[in-house]
Amino acid sequence: MGFGIIIVGDEILSGRRADKHLPKFIELLGARGLALDWAEYVGDERARITATLRRTFASDDVVFSTGGIGATPDDHTRQCAAAALGVPLVVHPEAEVLIFQRTREMNGGAEPDMRTPENQHRLQMGAFPAGATLIPNSYNRIPGFSVANHHFVPGFPVMAWPMMEWVLDTHYAPLHHHDVRLERSVLVFGLMESAIAPLMASIESEFPTVRAFSLPSVGDAERGAVYARRHIDLGVKGGAAVVDQAFARLRDGVQALGGEMVDPPARAS
Repeated sequence: MGFGIIIVGDEILSGRRADKHLPKFIELLGARGLALDWAEYVGDERARITATLRRTFASDDVVFSTGGIGATPDDHTRQCAAAALGVPLVVHPEAEVLIFQRTREMNGGAEPDMRTPENQHRLQMGAFPAGATLIPNSYNRIPGFSVANHHFVPGFPVMAWPMMEWVLDTHYAPLHHHDVRLERSVLVFGLMESAIAPLMASIESEFPTVRAFSLPSVGDAERGAVYARRHIDLGVKGGAAVVDQAFARLRDGVQALGGEMVDPPARAS
């Protein structure tokens, strides 16, 4: 089982809006000792969204999806989730109550006539795949929904991010900090990637649960003086029990190859 995120919206693919969900979701997972395994961007095209969800529903992954759960003609995610599961869309009774309460608030506290075309359309925001449960929305009451280890939230960060946190803390608390994963790296100067590739392979062979990584750079003075020269950001990541041993092995290997090493500056919190 891994964690994934699907970010839906033509506005992201066209550049009209910059995606903020991916870095925030990584942050939310990291604060709980979890990590993101994959991410996908999908435009507002029903066939593609449905195919994507059909594939992810068939996996064991925990998947979050942002965007497309409103009730305008360009919102398709609710319908696609139902189609991918082969179940009908039904108005969730609890969602109906929440939408009524929100409509009453927007009506200045007066009882709204939910039979009007506008309010009937608004009720469709509570139509979810049969069997879905609700994700509470503290911003405006209009809920998201969960079904089959998938969790669907709006595209608006002010709504989506607290809803993501609620899901992580309500449904996946036993996984928090269960398998603490660490990352250790060093800036390497004077070596080419081809020289360190065998070292990386030998570390992964010696420590099967550890992954080695190599991020070469031609130099980036904007990041600071230490990054100005050509270098490789070389490191390992894995479980806390073995990552320090693997990193010590990595440093010994770089030294044996004649590379120069500098610890990277601490990241801002």
